[in-house]
Amino acid sequence: MASLSYDLTLAGLSVGSAAALTGIGLVVTHRATGVLNFAHGAIAMVCAYLLRQLTVEWAWPLPLAAAVTLLVVAPAIGLALERAVFRPLAVQGGDPAQTLVASIGVFVLLVGAAALIWGQGARADAPTLVSADPWGQLGIAVALALAVWALTRFTRFGGQLRAVVDDRRLAVLAGIDADRVAAAGWAFGSFTAGLTGVLLAPYVRLDPYGLPLLVMEVMAVAVAARMRNLPVAVVVALGIGVAQSQLTRLHPSGWGEPLLQAVGANLFVVALLIAALVLPGVGTGDALPRTATARVPTPPGAWIVAVVLFLLPLGFAGSDLTTSVQVPALGVILLSLVVVTGRGGQISLGQAAYAGLGALFTALLTSGRFPGLPELPALPALAVAVLLVAPLGLLTGWPAISRHGLALALATLAVGVGVSRFVFAQPYATSGLTLERPAGLTGDRAYYLFELVLLGGALGCVAALRRGRAGRALAAMRDHEAGAAAAGVPVRGLKLAAFVTGAALAALGGGMLGMGLRAFDPAAYDPVRGLLWFAAVVVLGADSLLGALVAAALLVGLDAGARGGVAAAVVGVLAILIGRFPGGPYEALRAATRWLRRRPRLTPLGARVRGALAPAPAPAPAPAPANSAGRPALCPPFPKLSAALEQGRPHSPCGTIAHSEERDVLAADGLFLSYGGFAVLRGVSLSVVPGRVTAVVGPNGAGKSSLFHCLAGTVRPDRGRVAFGGRDLTRLPAHVRTRAGVARTFQQLAVFPTLTVAENVRVGAEQGRVRNPAALDRALRLFDLTSVRDRPAAGLPTGTLRRVELARALAGDPYVLLLDEPAAGLDTGEVAALARVLRALAADGTALLVVEHDLDLVAGLADTVHVLTAGRIVSSGPADEVLDGGAP
Repeated sequence: MASLSYDLTLAGLSVGSAAALTGIGLVVTHRATGVLNFAHGAIAMVCAYLLRQLTVEWAWPLPLAAAVTLLVVAPAIGLALERAVFRPLAVQGGDPAQTLVASIGVFVLLVGAAALIWGQGARADAPTLVSADPWGQLGIAVALALAVWALTRFTRFGGQLRAVVDDRRLAVLAGIDADRVAAAGWAFGSFTAGLTGVLLAPYVRLDPYGLPLLVMEVMAVAVAARMRNLPVAVVVALGIGVAQSQLTRLHPSGWGEPLLQAVGANLFVVALLIAALVLPGVGTGDALPRTATARVPTPPGAWIVAVVLFLLPLGFAGSDLTTSVQVPALGVILLSLVVVTGRGGQISLGQAAYAGLGALFTALLTSGRFPGLPELPALPALAVAVLLVAPLGLLTGWPAISRHGLALALATLAVGVGVSRFVFAQPYATSGLTLERPAGLTGDRAYYLFELVLLGGALGCVAALRRGRAGRALAAMRDHEAGAAAAGVPVRGLKLAAFVTGAALAALGGGMLGMGLRAFDPAAYDPVRGLLWFAAVVVLGADSLLGALVAAALLVGLDAGARGGVAAAVVGVLAILIGRFPGGPYEALRAATRWLRRRPRLTPLGARVRGALAPAPAPAPAPAPANSAGRPALCPPFPKLSAALEQGRPHSPCGTIAHSEERDVLAADGLFLSYGGFAVLRGVSLSVVPGRVTAVVGPNGAGKSSLFHCLAGTVRPDRGRVAFGGRDLTRLPAHVRTRAGVARTFQQLAVFPTLTVAENVRVGAEQGRVRNPAALDRALRLFDLTSVRDRPAAGLPTGTLRRVELARALAGDPYVLLLDEPAAGLDTGEVAALARVLRALAADGTALLVVEHDLDLVAGLADTVHVLTAGRIVSSGPADEVLDGGAP
């Protein structure tokens, strides 16, 4: 028994050493560049194939082939990726979402290229670089870990590396060659990837899909180390390797045996699930790379072309439509990504799991093997399978509530890998399954027509979702999550609904695909497919229905030939260009052909003729009268609000509101808040009353923003109470406070750039305290936005966007308006106009709280001023008394 334990421990150390190498490479790359390299496994696979090519096919000596592969080719791959793909992204600002998509694109490209060059079959003759004795591999892993630790801890280069990761632009200003540091990190990371690949290849299946997926599974060790701590990564890798090996000794009887065997063979997957779903997330970037402008409109006539192309197989193909029937089914699956990723802005790398579950449940139901349910015909089985899979969307939807960017990508990938390993790869769940088509639709032509009907229904549902109230809320959440919550959008519930809807669509498409192939094929739904589908949808237009159809046709059509991998290679090339063309191929094509659409210019004679025929310009309006301070008494952009102010009568912007001095008081009582043990609020109390402007001023770091976030619901205080009209709001999220009548604006503009001005304001009218459709037009007229109502918010001047944000906040008829540095980015004239708007709102009965650095604005606007210093209110009172008394 002792000998068996020792042998299993040695075997576990061998596996753990290879996993430790992966962890070291991922940690070093992330620390040098800030990129979580999803392509690490693909680089390992390419290097393993290359070593085999050099030794087996070309008969090179193993030492020479290993030296060329590991010391020349592997670092060269890293340097090429850094220079051609990731350096342009870093120079543009290092958006984590774009680097994520580019990394997935590199993975897909390398997998597709390997399939094209070496074929998709598994190879069992990979050369052995290091013997099966684990001590050699363990020594390599420990030596590399010690070398990296010493380099980063005791050398100048290590300090430069940390500086580049913290702030690349600041590091460059300090004289650090950030490109050299990043290139070194990529070269070393690729070297460790290649070393991992050549060490693992003799003992696992060497094919373009299996080895990259295996390396991605052991990513758990780097995630457990929070992508920073090398000793933790090495220890976790060795511990999981030994534990996985020791679990093979257990052979329980009964129902637990297959489950325990699955866990024992996939302990790294379990670790990835725990690390991704339980441990604090890695990365906090935005969910998706989004365009700087509104969504590029679909070219005219494109839908007619698409319909004709999808109908062509019915008229010109033969009786065998095996390839064609896959396209509509895959189109439905990709539409699920349009909902989750394109419209909702959430990364989902696990849609293949839901598609596979749809096919698997349909097969189990039609064969009578689903526990607790009878055998069903094909169509009812498909419907029931969709209903069963839809709630499972919470598996990825729940992590999305608190995770963004890389953390959400890891969580959804972990769920996809877990389902693949613990469900699809288990014989007890999938052996002997077939999928029969519905009665009367057994022929390819009839079944293809049936698929087109389902695809049309899915297109209609997704199109309605994108156009309606829920679609605008999803787009608002995608563009600016905090701004959407402040507008009244229930972000948490909306995320869950998006993932549940996406899971249902993926399950429908998966069931259709299984019926089309007449069998359940686990390989059709593996996690690598999920990465390919995600990349294809993003690069072809994540928020485009037509893009999903084009992606489906592209993926199926390109791989329909004798050699697979063409589609992956093409999608990979497009994905790595996402940083240069964030709007996708449509935007790139429009930019490339812009010269073709140039408008003709008039000749000098034509310009004179047009000038002579043009009507005379209207006379300029007389200047507005000035008040005693020498400032205009009427703000031209906002005549209705200014008139209300001048006449001294209330004027509700979006309807009649009955205010009550007692009911509408927003009060903070004894708020305490700390971050990491440092107190930023120390017993702050204040109240905001209707019809008055309350201001909070103070030096930087005084706690003004923290106080504002506690009042708005973005942050929950450690102690204290926030109440509105006697109702305790302390534990209520931001969108609930908005619907209760407490709206806010942001210091950094929180508009939704892909929506038009009217759609931005409509979100507030639909999600605010009062849902009044007529409020949209009133708010647009009130803030003089009618002329730009149909223009996308992206690209409008800052002053206009401030008005858009105010109009959106007021469209929901709030009782209280919280303004976080509303004058930021405005010129003198715009600040004066803003001040008059705020006075008019106060005269209208709205309670206003302003956090502002511009003391001149505060002096001319506020009725009550609170001075906040070091987390405490040190002075309060009328503006003239407090500010004349020397407020900072």
